Amino acid sequence: MRNLPAPIAHLLDLAQPWLTTAEDWLTSPAAWSQFALLVASWLLARLVAGRLAPRLTELIAPKPEARGVMATVRLWALRLLPLLLPLLAYGFTALGEAFTRQVFGSGAVIAFGKRVFLFLAARALVRDILREPFLRLLGRYVLVPVMALYALGLLAPISAWLDGLTVELGNIHFSVMALLRGLIAGSLLFWLGAWSNRQSTEYIKAQDALRPATRELAVKATEIVIFGAAFLLLMSIMGIDLTAVAVLGGALGVGVGLGLQQIAANFISGIILLVEGQTTVGDYVELDGGEKGTIVKMTARACILETFDGKWIVVPNEHFITSRVVNYSDQGSANRYEAAFSVSYDTDLTHVPAVVNSAVAALPFVLGHPEGPDVELAGFGESGVDFVVEYWVNGIDDGKNKYASQVRFAIWGALKEAGIQMPYPHRVVEIKGRIPE
Repeated sequence: MRNLPAPIAHLLDLAQPWLTTAEDWLTSPAAWSQFALLVASWLLARLVAGRLAPRLTELIAPKPEARGVMATVRLWALRLLPLLLPLLAYGFTALGEAFTRQVFGSGAVIAFGKRVFLFLAARALVRDILREPFLRLLGRYVLVPVMALYALGLLAPISAWLDGLTVELGNIHFSVMALLRGLIAGSLLFWLGAWSNRQSTEYIKAQDALRPATRELAVKATEIVIFGAAFLLLMSIMGIDLTAVAVLGGALGVGVGLGLQQIAANFISGIILLVEGQTTVGDYVELDGGEKGTIVKMTARACILETFDGKWIVVPNEHFITSRVVNYSDQGSANRYEAAFSVSYDTDLTHVPAVVNSAVAALPFVLGHPEGPDVELAGFGESGVDFVVEYWVNGIDDGKNKYASQVRFAIWGALKEAGIQMPYPHRVVEIKGRIPE
């Protein structure tokens, strides 16, 4: 070995313990008996799994029409059947391990075999059970390599070596092992938090007994609790003292007090809006600045209004608290509108209300309660007599529901049919002096 190149000699030095162990196993009757026990355990596990899997499938599988929690649990249990073979092999090997250690006083091969069976179980979990893309990616590039190192007995020394490598960020020191542990745990925790948040959001929004504002508040509170708990747990896993988090929170509080007043005001205003429920998703509102629209989304910072032409207006929550807001209705409430029209001065005005009232009342969207259509004399204009018809509809005339346009068409048709003229503008032109020839 003295004449070999340095890299090859170094590799042989590293492989020497492995070579010594392989030589001991190949020349030891106890090792061969343990290999035989491993093979027998695997064959027995295949036999038992082959007979047991169909029966378990028949027993666990829910009926096609079954719904609910129990059906979901049964489907999950059915997906775990690929683990049956490696876990049975592990169990049978564990049963024979005590006998082998008592007879031969050694169980190194058995311990290696058990680790291999666990590696096979992890591989089956990633390949056949996990369906979520993120979990499969994490299993393929993290779980399976870690279990392979564990099976080969290299996990402990590699972990110790990574734990000795440190990364310095100013006065903060991290070991590479802590960073890897935090990265893996953080990605898993926040994926689990996102999944839990989606499930809780679907459950809360399905509770029709709660007001929309209460549901939105519950969704936001649940999201904060889930991700806050995930963050604190990650800090604990990485070994970061939570007093540092408290200091960071104090500094953040000072920052909010000095430069983030508007963000804090909008956040608190959003909570007030959700708690009071005076304005909620689905309401058609008009702000002091003239913005009109239906509230389609309420966030912690702002409300989003959708206008009748499809534009979205982002309005900070503070505006709903500090300025005047006209809330035309909750969803489904009745609203009154007006449509103005004029008739000629030659018209018998006593006939106009009956003609227009009957025409507007015949429209399918016009309500008879709380009040039917009502024609009122609005004034005497320059060219004709001005009238206004008031009518109630169930909803908002926001452009999507063009109530006013249909009402004006009905007025036009009714007046034409009754022979009532709508006036043109009249102008009197006075010419002073001689008209040039």
